[in-house]
Amino acid sequence: MTSPQTLLRGRTLSFNAEPTGPDDTHAYEYCEDGAVLVEDGKIIAAGDYTTVSAQSNDARIIDHRPHLLMAGFIDTHIHFPQVQVIASWGAQLLDWLNTYTFPAETEYSDPAHSATMAGRFYDQITAHGTTTAVAYCSVHKTSADAFFTEAARRNMCMIGGKVMMDRNAPDGLRDTPQSSYDDTKTLIDAWHGTGRGHYAITPRFAITSTPAQMEMAQALVQEHPDCYVQTHLSENHDEIAFTAELYPDARDYLDVYQSYELLSPKMLLGHSIHLQPREIDALVDTGAHPVFCPTSNLFLGSGLFDDAGLRGRGITNAIATDVGAGTSYSMLQTLNEGYKVLQLQGQSLHPLRAFHWITRGNALALGLEDKIGTLATGSDADIVVLNASATKAMALRMARATTLSEELFVLMMMGDDRAVEQVYVAGVAPEPA
Repeated sequence: MTSPQTLLRGRTLSFNAEPTGPDDTHAYEYCEDGAVLVEDGKIIAAGDYTTVSAQSNDARIIDHRPHLLMAGFIDTHIHFPQVQVIASWGAQLLDWLNTYTFPAETEYSDPAHSATMAGRFYDQITAHGTTTAVAYCSVHKTSADAFFTEAARRNMCMIGGKVMMDRNAPDGLRDTPQSSYDDTKTLIDAWHGTGRGHYAITPRFAITSTPAQMEMAQALVQEHPDCYVQTHLSENHDEIAFTAELYPDARDYLDVYQSYELLSPKMLLGHSIHLQPREIDALVDTGAHPVFCPTSNLFLGSGLFDDAGLRGRGITNAIATDVGAGTSYSMLQTLNEGYKVLQLQGQSLHPLRAFHWITRGNALALGLEDKIGTLATGSDADIVVLNASATKAMALRMARATTLSEELFVLMMMGDDRAVEQVYVAGVAPEPA
């Protein structure tokens, strides 16, 4: 038996292609008086209100006018166990990890702590308009179980995995090559394809994995080619130098992962800032995806991501918060800082392309564009309702805005969780933990 229909009314925006510029109106569909019809967690129809409402069958109408409805945001790189590490002062990458991150992550061996923090984590991301995220859990199986359990409870499309790390980490935060393989296999069996969950095989980064553990990661990828793979790449100069010491036979940092056959279109490589020409060629050849983490890169002083250069080679870049080195759960604030990073390099980020990036664009990088990232018929009904006049300062600016692009730019430069009026996950407004 089908559930009752819900009709969400408001201004609707959905992308069907990446906008090539401010005048590319063919890349998106925008309705001043629009609607999204939802049934059984799916979008049945979207577009003009009169047309869509005529297709409804005694639907419950929720009127969000004059606010903007679009697909929920997608965050492609975030650290679940770092919810209490965000906004920790000072240091660059390796010192920051050792001082703040690793001690906090040791607490996730406790199932009760993991479960509590999972609830807090999901409350935060949904409050900021994010309906799908790709997350790193801690080294402990308990953390991944808590992450996926809460995702299933909320019926969210989430991707994650326990980190594999068997060296250069404190006691209580290391596994072994064999235990990392065994735990990951168990987690894949339990959670990959369960509900809306997807597993990501997760060697944290080359510094914390021995060659023996990389071999285990390689075996996992060969045995589970439908799983995602995530790790970090070329975030910081000291990190790159240390990796070269640990893997002296590798041609470069990316070659550590490439030599173990981890690269594919299912691979997400966080940061990817300081890339060599050969590494860029390898990304082109394999279809692996760099992930731009602007607030984190600025916070840790890591460097500036070359979006235009990589895009010019045909590489599909994702974008993400990277909480807790990232300084906000908000994909709107991620766009804010991303805009500035690109400005510093003479690159541009038009608001239409920006909002495509955090919806359909990130869905493309995940290969999930047929399920999330748009308001297309048949997509999962993950929807965010945005208010570009949410604060007095925003309302003052919006009084002079005359175009959709201006409104989107106000949202991405001044917006945060206060601009998120409502979120729907599979057509349902989430309840806090």
